[in-house]
Amino acid sequence: MKRIAIFASGSGSNAENLALYFKNNPDIEIAAIYTNNAEAGVIGRASRLGIPSFIYSINDFKEALSIVTHLQSLSIDAIILAGFLRLISPVFIQTYKDKIVNIHPALLPKYGGKGMYGMHVHREVIKNNETESGITIHLVNEKYDEGTTLFQAKCDIDPFDTPELLAEKIHELEYKYFPIVIENWIHTL
Repeated sequence: MKRIAIFASGSGSNAENLALYFKNNPDIEIAAIYTNNAEAGVIGRASRLGIPSFIYSINDFKEALSIVTHLQSLSIDAIILAGFLRLISPVFIQTYKDKIVNIHPALLPKYGGKGMYGMHVHREVIKNNETESGITIHLVNEKYDEGTTLFQAKCDIDPFDTPELLAEKIHELEYKYFPIVIENWIHTL
């Protein structure tokens, strides 16, 4: 059985989607959810789903040693970033080399990097009159959104689309593909 920890900073809709997808999977378990935000909606979702959640400070995530020790005590095999809005510490990268995956709401390498998340991405995509956008699921390295791409899915942008409408299209892609890509990837570990 592969045990996954999810890192999330916000509402946790992707974390919940993953948890529900893997709920009865005999090979993969969402074992814990970690957040750097005591107000994050993901905490309530984790509670409703019966998944232990842990709140750590931003400094704890930067230093990472206490969290890595905790992850290891839970026998965590991989980390999934699902709306986690912090740069991952090199300690995590070294300890979980090629075992950390992120989902990004654009077709990287476009619209990636520091500050490019959520509606910030969608506003830029619309402002630049792009005709398509999508999601990128990628391994995590020491730089924002520059790890090896595992998967991309695209959607068309219609001339009348707003950033909010684009966000809905992106969420549909995330909910559809993120669990499947994670399931296929986790079997390679």
